[in-house]
Amino acid sequence: MQNRKRLPGWLKMQRASGETYSMVKHIVVENHLHTICTSGNCPNIGECWNRGTATFMILGDICTRACKFCATKTGRPLPPDPDEPDRLAESIKTMGLKHCVITSVDRDDLPDGGASYWADTIKWIKEVNPYTTMETLIPDFDANPEYIQKIIDAGPEVISHNVETVKRLTPVIRTKAKYKRSLDVLKYISGKGKTAKSGFMLGLGEREDEIIQTINDLYISGCKILTIGQYLQPGKDYMEVVEFIPPEKFEEYRVKALRLGFSFVESSPLVRSSFHAEKHIKAR
Repeated sequence: MQNRKRLPGWLKMQRASGETYSMVKHIVVENHLHTICTSGNCPNIGECWNRGTATFMILGDICTRACKFCATKTGRPLPPDPDEPDRLAESIKTMGLKHCVITSVDRDDLPDGGASYWADTIKWIKEVNPYTTMETLIPDFDANPEYIQKIIDAGPEVISHNVETVKRLTPVIRTKAKYKRSLDVLKYISGKGKTAKSGFMLGLGEREDEIIQTINDLYISGCKILTIGQYLQPGKDYMEVVEFIPPEKFEEYRVKALRLGFSFVESSPLVRSSFHAEKHIKAR
C-alpha cells in the first residue's frame, strides 16, 4: 500500500462551505456546467467558491490526454454541447461576475482541437456579459497559429497556457505536451499584443537551477503573469510528491520573477493557475 506524504501545516485549506459556496455550487449543478475546481480536485475550492468565483471548464469533463499530475478524467469525450455556451454565459450573468476564468479539457479528437468552439463561447459570454473581463486558460492546440489566433480574435483580456513543470520533467508528467511547444504558444500570444500568462508546479523533483531557468524561459516568451504552486497528488494513480516546498522558498521565487520583469506573480504553496485571477487583470 502506498504511503502518501503527510501534508505540512502551511497547506491548510479553507473549508468548502458557506452561503456563497452553496450558491456557486447550485448554479454549477443546476446548469450542468463543469469546473476545474471539482474536476481537478483544486485545494482552493473552499476559498474561491466562498468568494463567488470559479474556473469554468468547457468542452466536457473528459480529456484526450492523461497527464500524471491531473485528476481530470481521461477517455473518449462526448461531442461538444451546442447549448453549453448559453448556459455558461447566463450563469456568469446570474453570479454577477466582474471577471471570469474559462478553461477546457484537451480535445485532440476535434479537427481544430476545439478552437472554433472556444472562440464562439468567448464571443457569446462577452455578448451576454459586456462588462465582464475574461481569462482563458487554453490547451496548446499543437501550437497551431491558426487555432490560437481564433482565441485571440475572440477578445479575452488574458490568455493563459501553463508550462506545468520544468523542461526535464515534462516528458515524465505530461503526455502529448512538450515544453518548447508550450513556450511557442505563449510567444505567439504575446507577439500578437495579448497578455500572456503561465504557471508551473513545484515538488515534483525539479532542481533550483531548473526552476530559475523555467522562470527565465517564460519571461523570454513574453509572459507577463506567472503563477507557481505546490504539486499535490490528487490520487494514488498519479505522480507522488517528491518534496513539499516551504512558503519562504516560494516567496524567494516570486521576488526573483518580479525583479526579472514580470508584471504580476502569485507564488505560494496553495496557488493554482486561476487563484486570485481577478487581480491579474490589473497587471496587463
